[in-house]
Amino acid sequence: MKRVHLYLIPGFFGFADIGDLRYFGHVKRFLPSALARHGIDVRMHEVPSQPTASITRRAARLLEVIRATAGGDDLPLYLVGHSTGGLDARLLLQPGASLPTDIDPAPLASRVRSAVFVSCPHAGTPLAGLFTSLLGARLLELLSAATIHSIRLGWIPLPTLLLLAESIAHPSSLLRLRLGIVQRAIDAVFAGFSPEIAGAVSHFLSEVKEDRALLVQLSPESMDLWNAGARILPGVRVGSVVTRARAPSLRRALDIGVDPVCQGSYALYRPLYRITSGMPAGCLPLIEPRIMGRLVRFFGDQPGPGDNDGIVPTLSQVHGEIVHAAWADHLDAIGHFGQPGHDPPHVDWLCTATGFRRLQFEELWNDVAAFLAEAG
Repeated sequence: MKRVHLYLIPGFFGFADIGDLRYFGHVKRFLPSALARHGIDVRMHEVPSQPTASITRRAARLLEVIRATAGGDDLPLYLVGHSTGGLDARLLLQPGASLPTDIDPAPLASRVRSAVFVSCPHAGTPLAGLFTSLLGARLLELLSAATIHSIRLGWIPLPTLLLLAESIAHPSSLLRLRLGIVQRAIDAVFAGFSPEIAGAVSHFLSEVKEDRALLVQLSPESMDLWNAGARILPGVRVGSVVTRARAPSLRRALDIGVDPVCQGSYALYRPLYRITSGMPAGCLPLIEPRIMGRLVRFFGDQPGPGDNDGIVPTLSQVHGEIVHAAWADHLDAIGHFGQPGHDPPHVDWLCTATGFRRLQFEELWNDVAAFLAEAG
């Protein structure tokens, strides 16, 4: 068996480990056995989250974790980044990258054989601009807390869902909101947590509040500038997992049924999808015909500029080879979809009626394992 280190790098909702909540929990259970079928014995590491810190700070954290866990050997390294975690990996692999740490990245980066970017905003996302104002920052705290609540407990308080849906659907309404209204909604979310979990979530949200540099960097215009000069070290095989959620529609809303929490969740999904569909002209990458052909084979049609997974535009996620493409929303790909009957259960973060389930999850991560194994 070939031994390697593999690093799981969390993204925008990078709550990592809060109590028994695991960001990559389902991936960590499935991926080692998938890699073992390719003759790979993996030492898996999850990088602690800095949820909305700058990409340079996040990449420096990644480098520090790699040195602490793999600095004493010469085993090959694999990187798997979800969402903005993929950008952390890209920056680490950029020749001459200057990071806020005293560690020289070159020796460790040269050991990376492959990197997979899952639902990664390589060209940015229009949604980032929603959260850059003062009230937008509180709204981001509320959305983050509600996401954690949903994945831990399987539901979000209905008033919180409605406030989020209204505020995101009509950003001008933020001007009419008082901070106290948002705080009461956050308090309602916290009421569902034990004191221990509430403390951990509070710490997570304090990090979101203190450093939001990532939000500016994730604008399509900023990423357009970064991509103009970004390249990856030679010899590293890179590929993308591309996700695309079903566009909101009245028919899908009716298919969900009459449960008020599910309908409230879908009401939140609609404006998230609409805002994310608004990529500025010229900010999306030009997709090679060969790569677009693979996407067409996966999806059955050609993704357009407005297609997205509820957080990141689908075409923004393309970088390197296509490892896999799936009808999935932004957190489906790492196991946060609705299939509570599975052992262990999969709990959805948001009702999008996209239809991603365990079968699709296993197909996706089997493809990731095969791609990593082929890198040598």
